[in-house]
Order: sequence, then structure tokens, then C-alpha cells
Amino acid sequence: MMKVTLRDVLESRGVQVSESHLDVLEQRWQAIQYLKADFESAVLDDYDIALRHIPGGDHIE
Repeated sequence: MMKVTLRDVLESRGVQVSESHLDVLEQRWQAIQYLKADFESAVLDDYDIALRHIPGGDHIE
């Protein structure tokens, strides 16, 4: 399996980035890929949350 690098993605879209910025962007890209892999392997029931909206609920006693 071939890994897609950030440089490949940016070049395919015609985006030019300096080497110093590319280093920072690659670190962030790797962090995003790590989080994405964790999310894709997660059991979705583990992430099931309930939300409630209570108008004026910021002052419930």
C-alpha cells in the first residue's frame, strides 16, 4: 500500500509551500492521520453521546 504524503497532496492541488512551513504542516498531518486511524478503528457505541437543549438551561438549579 502506498502512503500519500502531504507534499504529494499539496503538489497535486498546485499548492506551493516553503520547506520550513512544510515541516510544520507534516507534523500536523501526521497527528491528523493518527487521530483518523484511531477514529476509524473505534467502536462507534463508545462514542455515542446524548445532547439535550434546554432553552435558558444555563441557570438550572
